[in-house]
Amino acid sequence: QVQLVESGGGLVQAGGSLRLSCAASGSIFSVNVMNWYRQAPGNQRELVAGITSGGRTNYADSVKGRFIISRDNAKNTVVLQMNSLKPEDTAVYYCNAIIRSLWSRTVESEYWGQGTQVTVSS
Repeated sequence: QVQLVESGGGLVQAGGSLRLSCAASGSIFSVNVMNWYRQAPGNQRELVAGITSGGRTNYADSVKGRFIISRDNAKNTVVLQMNSLKPEDTAVYYCNAIIRSLWSRTVESEYWGQGTQVTVSS
C-alpha cells in the first residue's frame, strides 16, 4: 500500500506565501515524477509543477517565477513553495506521484493525495 499525504494549505492574503508538503509512504520501491496539481471550483484539474527524480522541473506558465518545487529523494517528499500568491491561485492542491511499489517493481502506478485547500484573499 502506498499513500501520499499533503500538508500546509490554508488561508493567506494576496502577496503572501504558503508552503505545501507531500510525503509518500508505504511499500515503495522507487518514486519517479512528483507533481502538484490544483483544481478550482468549476475548473479542470491542472498541473502546477512537477519534478523528476533527477531534479528536472517544469511549471505552469501561470506560476513561473512565483512557485518553486523541490524534493528529497531519500525521504520521498516533495515541497511546493508558493510566493506572491494571487486570488486566482485559490484551489484544492493535490500531490501526485508515479511510483513503483515493492510488490510490482517493473510497473509504474499513479497515486494521488487527498488534497489540501489553498485560499488567497484579495
